[in-house]
Amino acid sequence: MSSDDSTLDFVSSTDPYRRELLAHCYRMLGSLEEAEDLVQETYLRAWRAFGRFEGRSSVRTWLYRIATNACLTALEHASRKVLPSGLMHPGDDPYAPSPAADPDVPWIQPILDALVEPESQDPAAIVTARESLRLALIVTLRHLPARQRVVLILREVLAFPAAEVARMLGTSVPAVKSLLQRARATLEQDAPTTDHVIEPSDPRARELLARYMGAFEKSDAAALQAILRDDVALEATAAGTWFDGMATCVPFLATPVLGSPGRRRPVPAAAKSQPAAACYVRKDEGYHAYGLAVTTTGTSRITMFGGPSVIAASGLPPILEEQGQ
Repeated sequence: MSSDDSTLDFVSSTDPYRRELLAHCYRMLGSLEEAEDLVQETYLRAWRAFGRFEGRSSVRTWLYRIATNACLTALEHASRKVLPSGLMHPGDDPYAPSPAADPDVPWIQPILDALVEPESQDPAAIVTARESLRLALIVTLRHLPARQRVVLILREVLAFPAAEVARMLGTSVPAVKSLLQRARATLEQDAPTTDHVIEPSDPRARELLARYMGAFEKSDAAALQAILRDDVALEATAAGTWFDGMATCVPFLATPVLGSPGRRRPVPAAAKSQPAAACYVRKDEGYHAYGLAVTTTGTSRITMFGGPSVIAASGLPPILEEQGQ
């Protein structure tokens, strides 16, 4: 086989799995940037070994084996990704100036659904993918040791047989079952229940997101308060802080965040399989990308991720024109 034929064969055999491998690496690492790097590394390793691939497993299983082991190696040297609530008690003074977040803190990063949702139109496949990328679940996975995390993902999310997972990890089937049992026990305690999750396509979710964005665009704190639950929690990675309850969340949003009417322009998005709004701030002649707000379980929890890189990774434009995109 010529070099060109080999390249075409490799691309046609492996490229259909790139999106799901990105989702897999993201679940493992909680970082879009690191996940993208490891997908690239996976394909580089696969290309180098493609000539020796004998087809004893499917190409998909082979790629997952490479990606999984690359993730495990990366996790040996990486710090656990967190949100502010994982580092500190909630803030008690929403009027205090917000210090810039420590750039060395390894914050969990958002990922937009458009990057990782399966190309399949099967509703069941889409729902399964969304459930496995919920923000709260990604946060919970950070508490699992790496091997428990990967076994849970491979068995529960991707439905690989225990024997295949054992081969991927170079261990025994009983060891895989033990790791899965311990991971399940942790999730039963900490994972969100689907009863309180609203799908991004649900009319209620669209209505709440529209009201949320309208309140931001008009800088209307009262309208924002009307749609927030009393037990709302707000995470703000750009400020390195978080607030718990209406009494602190609303003043924080009203004072340093909302600003004057027309200062911010939100654009609907879907991140981590939950409704989200990309935030733009007025500057000069247009609106510049600022961050992403993900709403969880309706409007009971809002996670605000700062930085234009968050928007750039989503494929949304860095600047919106004055009268629209």
